[in-house]
Amino acid sequence: MTKQNKAPEAKFNELHNILTEELLTRVKSGEATTQDLKAAIDWLKQNDITGVAMEGNPLDKLANIIPQIDPEMVQQRLYGKRISEKSR
Repeated sequence: MTKQNKAPEAKFNELHNILTEELLTRVKSGEATTQDLKAAIDWLKQNDITGVAMEGNPLDKLANIIPQIDPEMVQQRLYGKRISEKSR
């Protein structure tokens, strides 16, 4: 069995750049499929890319349209009692 050499770092960087550009092109075109968006989200996560919701930026706008969840309401609907009642 022969030992395979690892690809040079430049090749990984090239692939990284190509994949990033392809995902970016699909998202910017507005024609990204759900699978494309999932791949882009996974790509960001795998590369430790995070964002901060600053007033008016796209992440803030997204956060503002996502419904707020009331943990007590969820608890009450699931178990018929409030969280505070559980700890008594």
